[in-house]
Amino acid sequence: MGKFNFRKYCYVFLWLALAMTVGGVWLFGGMQQGKGASSISSSSGENSASPAPAEHTLTPPLQQEKQEMAGVWVPYMSLTTQEHTQEAFEDNFRRIADTAKEKGINTLFVHVRPFCDALYPSERYPWSHLLTGEQGKDPGYDPLQFMVEYSHKNGMEFHAWINPLRIKTAETPATLSPDNPYLSLREDSPYYFMEYEGGVYLNPAYPYIRTLIADGAAEIVERYEVDGIHFDDYFYPSQEESLDAEAYQLYAQTVETPLTLEEWRRANVSALVAEVYEKVKQANSGTVFGISPQGNIPNDEAMGADVKNWCAVQGYVDYICPQLYYSFENKALGYSEALEEWMALPKHGGLKVYAGLALYKAGSDADEGTWQMDSDIISRQIEAAREVQCSGVILYSSDYLDAEQTQKEVENAMAVLAGDGE
Repeated sequence: MGKFNFRKYCYVFLWLALAMTVGGVWLFGGMQQGKGASSISSSSGENSASPAPAEHTLTPPLQQEKQEMAGVWVPYMSLTTQEHTQEAFEDNFRRIADTAKEKGINTLFVHVRPFCDALYPSERYPWSHLLTGEQGKDPGYDPLQFMVEYSHKNGMEFHAWINPLRIKTAETPATLSPDNPYLSLREDSPYYFMEYEGGVYLNPAYPYIRTLIADGAAEIVERYEVDGIHFDDYFYPSQEESLDAEAYQLYAQTVETPLTLEEWRRANVSALVAEVYEKVKQANSGTVFGISPQGNIPNDEAMGADVKNWCAVQGYVDYICPQLYYSFENKALGYSEALEEWMALPKHGGLKVYAGLALYKAGSDADEGTWQMDSDIISRQIEAAREVQCSGVILYSSDYLDAEQTQKEVENAMAVLAGDGE
């Protein structure tokens, strides 16, 4: 996998010293100077479910009591326009926000970094191709500033949604900007990246990469009055061993009893999550950080998401929003069963739980037609979430708030959201 690079090995003794000093899984982090400098997460080989966050993150997050969450995700596909002009972008977002407000939504989760790029001027990431059709091209205005201000003017919270690891899929973006981290770092540090089925992803085994992501999140909080930073469910793109075989082998050589590959990957992602949490709080202690993992807990763990630990231990997330994208009658995993599993997890005192709901499936033939059995499935799922003390719901996605397919479901769901529960 490329030529031998001495810099990858110069931290071996540091990892061993760290492993002997700290019990459990403690992942060494921090930005190394120079784009080629790197190290790999190490562990004493003990319980990988308990990486210890930094001490000052153990203080419960500062959150104001507010009304029940009624959120909606606004994905990057919904933000792009054919015209690629400021006027078209702003008109489109006004429509999205106004429609959401009309339907009773009080919080927008908006994709602002979908492909290791940015819908705002960033010191770390190139401009998103969604704005102009070309990654790296300055659109001449600040989309994020506009969206935050318009959302707040509308009385709605704005949470900046980040895909932490994805650089590109096989098709999107078609061309990367020269200042995309992949193109600027891969020659000297190819091990910073993972490739899978034509896609490219950042490798969270390396402290440099974790800090790049965490500093990028802090950059948003420092410059904009966002109410939260939000991660979706995309972590390791596959369970394939070849994704990061070199990094794992290098790690395994440094410890007496290595973690399994799956445990090690979870430890890497947890180190990333803890660093993001810490830096978001340093930038603004009142800004929340949360993650929306898949609704199937074993699937999350297989992708590197240690959701059980994030829920139980302070210092990772302020809220968790499992994507419970199942009908009540889903054979593999029904909505009620999944909701019960998540609510049964041990939780730290400051954690809020939101239910992610599949509005996009309502009225469709998904899940063997079980979404066509009634027109009040989403509303009943909201009621079920309230019964088990969820703090609210988030719908996917904004496109389906005014779609013909979901019209009746939306009417019923909004009637429930407008009722008791605040």
